[in-house]
Amino acid sequence: MSAPLSFEDILHARRAIRRFLPTPVPAGVVLELLDRAARAPSGGNVQPWRVYALAGAEKEKLSRAIIDKYLDSGIDAEVAYYPEPCVEPWLSRRRKVGADLYALLGIAKGDKEKMSQQWLRNYRFFDAPVGLIFTIDRAFGERMLLDYGMFMQNLMLAARARGLDTCAQLAFACLQDTVRRSLALPENERVLCGMALGHADPEAPENRLRTERAPAATFTDLRGFSEDRVQRTAV
Repeated sequence: MSAPLSFEDILHARRAIRRFLPTPVPAGVVLELLDRAARAPSGGNVQPWRVYALAGAEKEKLSRAIIDKYLDSGIDAEVAYYPEPCVEPWLSRRRKVGADLYALLGIAKGDKEKMSQQWLRNYRFFDAPVGLIFTIDRAFGERMLLDYGMFMQNLMLAARARGLDTCAQLAFACLQDTVRRSLALPENERVLCGMALGHADPEAPENRLRTERAPAATFTDLRGFSEDRVQRTAV
């Protein structure tokens, strides 16, 4: 039996997986991971998250509804996520990760047909056996999304610790009216995100993508530290 991963190993091993094996993930494991995720900080302990965990025919039903809608008339609505216009340094980072992914997949620049097909794989949860849809009550303000983000990060790290992988997918929020109808969601719930959960396909070229991250020294303003301490930290 291999030694358990350290927390630092788990942090570095977590990545977005875009092709999964069909190996099932039992409902009990999904609930266990969500129990661990729910230890995330939450202001006033209100715990604003609600999760719809889908597998088998239920997952396929949602995927089919979304893909049909997308092919018929596109997304329901744009989601404010990136700045508009997107400027440096964010623009270069966004372009690079897209170019790196398409290069691994052998998709040439400007090949809109293959790019569209790859985008549609989002709505199949990249063939993962479990698809998760995250919603929040519309009564909550934007600051409560901080709590929700920590909850989702806990989930992704807990999954990695169990030998499972994930891909967070904002794409589902772009078709939330379709998601709402397919899952019969109450009107007070807003779709925030989707997530694929399962075992990574080790042979898939897209799963070799490792994104670059800017060093902490480039985005951190250290104040009140001695010069010697700052130099040691930056190494």
